[in-house]
Amino acid sequence: MKFIIRTLAAAVALWVAIQFLDGITITTAKYSPQYWGTLLIVALIFGLINAIVKPIVKTLGCAIIVLTLGVFLLVINAAMLLLTSWIAGELDIPFHVADFYPSAFWGAIIISVVSWILGLILPDGD
Repeated sequence: MKFIIRTLAAAVALWVAIQFLDGITITTAKYSPQYWGTLLIVALIFGLINAIVKPIVKTLGCAIIVLTLGVFLLVINAAMLLLTSWIAGELDIPFHVADFYPSAFWGAIIISVVSWILGLILPDGD
């Protein structure tokens, strides 16, 4: 149940980013069943990337993260969003992030803030 709640929260966070930024798009008919299905699949991909790749990148970039007082984490989050877009493109999923700045950078910030707010509201099962 916790996995489903986290995936739905990630889908909502991605949806909010798509609403605010022109550079993050889903190229299916807006608000159709395919649109929502694509959003859920992208949320799953994004969650897997954040669970598998992000800890490795954070470990390797630990010195830079400390040196920049955590600001480099914004770059890592943006890179994870770009990686999600690339994987979606390889799997023929109609999700695209146009470029690093402003799309991925601001998208990662929006997704982080919305996920944080949803984490405060939604039960985490602990």
